[in-house]
Amino acid sequence: MKTTAHHDERIAKMSFASVYPHYVAKVEGKGRTLAELEHVIEWLTGFDRRKLKKLIDEKVTFEAFFERATLNPNANLITGTICGYRVEEIENPLTKKARCLDKLIDELAKGRKMEKILRTP
Repeated sequence: MKTTAHHDERIAKMSFASVYPHYVAKVEGKGRTLAELEHVIEWLTGFDRRKLKKLIDEKVTFEAFFERATLNPNANLITGTICGYRVEEIENPLTKKARCLDKLIDELAKGRKMEKILRTP
């Protein structure tokens, strides 16, 4: 699916620190824990709690966040629709990574089992 250049640029320049509290509120509001959220983010990006805090404190953009990430080899198994976009059809690599993260957090908030979220057999 095509995104606009403006949309892709907006995601690239958005600070991860500005969005993270919304992730926390979303999952905790649905009865999930901060530890589960951190586990999901670590699975996708390789960032543990300490590194995640450092990135938030630095107020890195999503562009820098994903440049520093080591994406999980099974990230390509993340499919479905999020924010009106089918993840597997997003062409811009950064936008796709950001939407993959959104998709995992959405699944967590919706009560999906962790094994399914983390794409484990």
